[in-house]
Amino acid sequence: MMFRLAAAVVATLGLAPAAFAATQYPLKLTSCGHEVTIDKAPESVISVGQSTTEILYMLGLGDKVKGTALWINPVLPELAEIDKKVERLADNAPSFESVVAKKPQLVVTAYEWMIGPQGAVGTRQMFDDAKIPSWIMPTECIGKDNTQSMDGARTKMFDPNMLYQGISELAQIFDVSERGDKLIADLKSREKAAVAKAKALNLPADVSGVFWYSSADIEIDPYVAGAKGVPGWMLATLGIKNIVSSQEEWPTVGWETIVKSKPTFIVAAEMNRRRFPADDIAVKRKFLSDDPLAKEMEAVKQNRILTIDANAMDPSVRAIFALEKLTDALAGFGLSK
Repeated sequence: MMFRLAAAVVATLGLAPAAFAATQYPLKLTSCGHEVTIDKAPESVISVGQSTTEILYMLGLGDKVKGTALWINPVLPELAEIDKKVERLADNAPSFESVVAKKPQLVVTAYEWMIGPQGAVGTRQMFDDAKIPSWIMPTECIGKDNTQSMDGARTKMFDPNMLYQGISELAQIFDVSERGDKLIADLKSREKAAVAKAKALNLPADVSGVFWYSSADIEIDPYVAGAKGVPGWMLATLGIKNIVSSQEEWPTVGWETIVKSKPTFIVAAEMNRRRFPADDIAVKRKFLSDDPLAKEMEAVKQNRILTIDANAMDPSVRAIFALEKLTDALAGFGLSK
């Protein structure tokens, strides 16, 4: 099954003896340009963002997580029992007060728009003033400019090593580096296998794809994946052309432009969030089958439409699982030369 190795990691971590390479405290880190000092392994943490929450669970730190927020998809099935014991402060952005009220020794997030210069939860300074260290995934800052929009724009292609750096830093913060190394090794193994499988497919050079996240209104230009985010990395890694060249993380592109680009396949995001009607995968599929322009695409006529969890389109462990799923789908599309 898709999550087999992740489940194995969780099981192993639950049984592992507490004998890891010790972290030397105080630990000083630079997180998105902000100096963070961790005096000792935190006993409590609030996680704002599904990506960081699932990493903490995979590192065997569920008992340290005192609250979570910002969920797009259901928690990974093998982490459901852990998650049931943790309070959900909000499905979206929690208030600064609700986070501070838990008196965490650390707060972590996957996004600067949650905790950053204009953070929906609060700024780094607000957490500093409350004497709560704040840490942001490196994926949010390395080669990425978040000053012009909420989603930001990437100046450098997403690299899974940024994800692995984040896992390593979290493991170091909590003095469980051996667990972090094991999780990273498993993810790297899966990534390598997916790339090898895609290469063996011997796909034609003109295979192309587009990732559709959502639409503010089903009748207007959709939010699609830019060239350098996680979906752009997936496509480039598998030797597939992204029909979108924008550096923005999630630019809007007109359906006329998409249709003219003739994508070989379409990847549609599935999520529990219902901010927009098109968040619903059923609405996406109905549009593709009914819209006069969209339904004429070969990708639609041949039913080359793949559904992937929205959170897998963000920097997260799910991005590696999605790379596998995309590879498997390509094998089933019958595109090999």
